[in-house]
Amino acid sequence: MAEVKRRDFLGLTLGGVAAVGGIASLIAMKKTWDPLPSVVSAGFTTVDIGNMQEGEFSQVEWRGKPVFIIRKSSNDAFDDKRDFKIGDKVYTLGLQVCTHLGCIPLYKSNEKEFLCPCHGGRFTISGVNIEGTPPPRPFDIPPFKVEGTVLTLGEAGEEYNKMMALA
Repeated sequence: MAEVKRRDFLGLTLGGVAAVGGIASLIAMKKTWDPLPSVVSAGFTTVDIGNMQEGEFSQVEWRGKPVFIIRKSSNDAFDDKRDFKIGDKVYTLGLQVCTHLGCIPLYKSNEKEFLCPCHGGRFTISGVNIEGTPPPRPFDIPPFKVEGTVLTLGEAGEEYNKMMALA
């Protein structure tokens, strides 16, 4: 076996300690970049929409933003890009935040449209901006997944992916 000099031994030891320290530092940095479990769980909101009546408006909060859910009546038009079905019931949902300046539009159930009181922006029942009003585009649709009558906001499911493919 070759004779190891003191200088070589110290160099190898220092290199080994530096390598272990570098790996430990990378692991610690990776752990600080990962979101906390409480933050990850806050990204999902679960809502049972099975008891909603025809024409009913419901609002829930997802990631600090209002999300509307409406069960459309049978005489309301079906929009492939914005509506989804559970059985024979038609629902629509979207972030209830105006795409013009970020205001919270009010839902006018008798007119079946959203009205932004700040600048007069108007949206249809499905969240599509009405031409000639300030909003440049429809309401955003949050990722959602449907399991039975339970709607999970924050997770992209089959219905959401179909709608996004058409948009």
